[in-house]
This record gives sequence, C-alpha cells and structure tokens, in this order.
Amino acid sequence: MALELLSSVRCFAGDQRRYQIASSALSGETVFSVFLPDFAVANPVPVVIYLSGLTCTDENAVTKAGAQRVASELGIALVFPDTSPRGEGVADDPEGAYDLGLGAGFYLDAVRAPWSSHYQMESFVVDELPALLGNVDGLDLDRVSICGHSMGGHGAISLALKHPGKYQSASAFSPICAPMSCAWGKKAFSAYLGSDESLWQQHDSSELIRGGAPQIPLLVDQGAADPFLEEQLRPDLLLAACDEVGFPVIYRSQIGYDHSYFFIASFIEDHLRFHAKHLA
Repeated sequence: MALELLSSVRCFAGDQRRYQIASSALSGETVFSVFLPDFAVANPVPVVIYLSGLTCTDENAVTKAGAQRVASELGIALVFPDTSPRGEGVADDPEGAYDLGLGAGFYLDAVRAPWSSHYQMESFVVDELPALLGNVDGLDLDRVSICGHSMGGHGAISLALKHPGKYQSASAFSPICAPMSCAWGKKAFSAYLGSDESLWQQHDSSELIRGGAPQIPLLVDQGAADPFLEEQLRPDLLLAACDEVGFPVIYRSQIGYDHSYFFIASFIEDHLRFHAKHLA
C-alpha cells in the first residue's frame, strides 16, 4: 500500500503532511493528514487520531483546531482521516443534505445499498488506517489514543468502546452521545444500517456503556451554549449510562462556548495533555 505524499509544510518544529491512498475498505482513493513532530526522527512517538464532524474533511481540524504546537511539545503525532469516502460512484444524500452521505460517514460500516459499497469508515479507521501508518516512519503504533468532535466525537467514543485495547484513551468535543435518540443519528443509522435497532445499539456510545463495554479513560468537553446540545448531542444520556454502570468519565460543561472550532481550539491542549498521560 504505497502512500502518495500530496504536501508537507513546516509547522511548530514538525511536518504537517497530507497523504493519498487507494483504500480497500472504502473502495476508492482517500486522503488523510499527519502532523509529525521532529522528535519522532530519533524516537518513535505515540499517536492521537482526530475524527472530525459533519461536513468536514481531514483539513478542517488541521487548520482550525490549533493542535500542532502542543502536540510538538508533548512529542505526539496527530492523524486526521476524512469523514467519509469520496469520489466517482460514491453515494450521497439524494437531496444533498449535509447530514448523510459525503462528509457524514458516521464512522461505521454500512450494510445497506447503495452505501455499503464504499461507506466502511469503521474498518478504515480501526484496521486499514493503522496499517497505512506503518509506512510513516517515526510512529509508535502500540500507543494510540482517539479524539473527535461532534460526529467525530461519537466516532471516537464508540470505536474506543467497541475495540477494547485498541486505544489507550478517548476524548471528545461536543459528541453525539446517543445517536439512537437524535435526528442526526436516526437518519444516518436508518440509511446505513436499516431498521434493526440491535445494529444501531452497536454504534451508540450510551448504549455500549450501558451494555457493559470495558472502561477506558474518557474526557468529554461540551459547550454550554452549543445550539445542538439538547436536540442532537444529548450528553445527559451518556452521563446517565455512566452513572448506571459506574463508568468513569471526566465531563466538563464549558460555560459560554458553542459548537465551533473556537471551542475546540480553546481546549485542545487539555485533551492532548490528557492523552499524553495515558500514552506515556
């Protein structure tokens, strides 16, 4: 699996790179970005995978989250995959809606046509992406944590819960905590997975915790002024599930903050330092 280096620019004593690859999981070409601190030249560094939200590509967080400075200081590599498959023949919402199809892969493996031929984001992130990263010198792939925002926060938490031992810690900004109970999740799960709600439960973080998923260090930041808080994100359901089974979570409601990258940039340092403790 040969990686094509599309670009590389200097950034905070490191290289911010973008790669392209023909993905077997996604049945087409995909891109992902990597920030590699100079420290990795002599000492392989741990990795934090960052999953972005609806409508984003790999580049949104690269340019807006402000993570590279602290990652360089801590000696951590950052990996930013895309949010869905793309390209010719990849299905999209027939009405062009932002919350299904392109930019809205929900980090699961679709089982229904026409989505199932390309929308295998869980397999890509969990299995194929680490194999691809093995071709990037300087990464310690035995030490990996995962982080995300909104739909990506859903992905980060649910994938960490579903694949125990794969990630040393998980964190999220404004995650979709209970997709079975919100419009975004219901629409995506119905399209990608069909009507069988037992399949939905396998991708709902609140249900996974309630069902006894192994504990993992977990940090969640939520903007108290987020316009999606009550209808789409539902952290109350995640916290209720954690309380029900005694699952430890660090949950912080950040007064005055919304759903934007200004919120992420304000607290990304805390998240990277949280992961650094568990990646040491």
